[in-house]
Amino acid sequence: MGVFLLIVGLIVLVVGGELLVKGAVTIAKNFKISPLVIGMTIVSFGTSAPELLVSLQAALDGAPGISIGNVVGSNIANLTLVLGITVLIFPIIPERQTKIVDWPMMLLASALFYLFSLDNIIQGWEGLVLFTILSVFTFILIRNSRRENNKIDPEIDEIKGSSVIGLLLILGGLIGLYLGSEWFVEGAIDIAKMFNLSDTTIGVTVVAFGTSAPELVASTVAAYRKQTDISVGNLIGSNIFNIMAVLGITSMVKPIEVSEKVLSFDMYWVIGIAVLMLPILFIGKKIGRLKGVILLAAYIAYIYMVL
Repeated sequence: MGVFLLIVGLIVLVVGGELLVKGAVTIAKNFKISPLVIGMTIVSFGTSAPELLVSLQAALDGAPGISIGNVVGSNIANLTLVLGITVLIFPIIPERQTKIVDWPMMLLASALFYLFSLDNIIQGWEGLVLFTILSVFTFILIRNSRRENNKIDPEIDEIKGSSVIGLLLILGGLIGLYLGSEWFVEGAIDIAKMFNLSDTTIGVTVVAFGTSAPELVASTVAAYRKQTDISVGNLIGSNIFNIMAVLGITSMVKPIEVSEKVLSFDMYWVIGIAVLMLPILFIGKKIGRLKGVILLAAYIAYIYMVL
């Protein structure tokens, strides 16, 4: 049954990712918002929805290991596995905003995550701080994008469809990603439990991979369609959302315990990979296939050490 759910979940994820990217590009054109900002906001929030639902449910069920492990594992997977596979398909030229605005914001989110975890618990007020910073950041992103009135890319200009159609495509895509990730995670957990893995280990590996599947699908579909702004924005934005929205909202509902293992091992990987993005983004004009191989190697090393 687990294998069947994995396969069905993956198919639904692919369809959902296709719809989400099409809808996001349509909205970007109609509202004169850059695809990068759409990737950082709508697509990121949509693809981070599984992490939020899984973390909330895990916290309420008294399994904080899965809640924290899910976010930690997803953030590591997004920038190593997902970005690595994406640039192997189609190398990405990161925009200036990605380098000077989005990446520093992700680094700040990672640093606050570490700081708030030092006492082994993320309190409600700390979650409120994280969510407030995210809300202000998102507002400024959208406002600045509309002010700049970015020149529409010729390929985007060819996209036809009203804003209503764009929103319906996004909604359909999000439903597909939600259902697909639910089935994917359920199947993966069934298989993982056969091997007697702990809650935290399941969280940082199986659940994290499953909830990162929407990012993987949305980013690879965007890369295949040469909408690389959406692809990069989605991944960096998802990491920011995972910390500031997923952990922020979850801790406001119920304070989240952070184990010593996460603090002494996984947290260093989260921050280390965020810092690794500095040379990935700034050395050379593009994120090419060699960098993709390096990122994938980092993910394999992490999973090997966890298991």
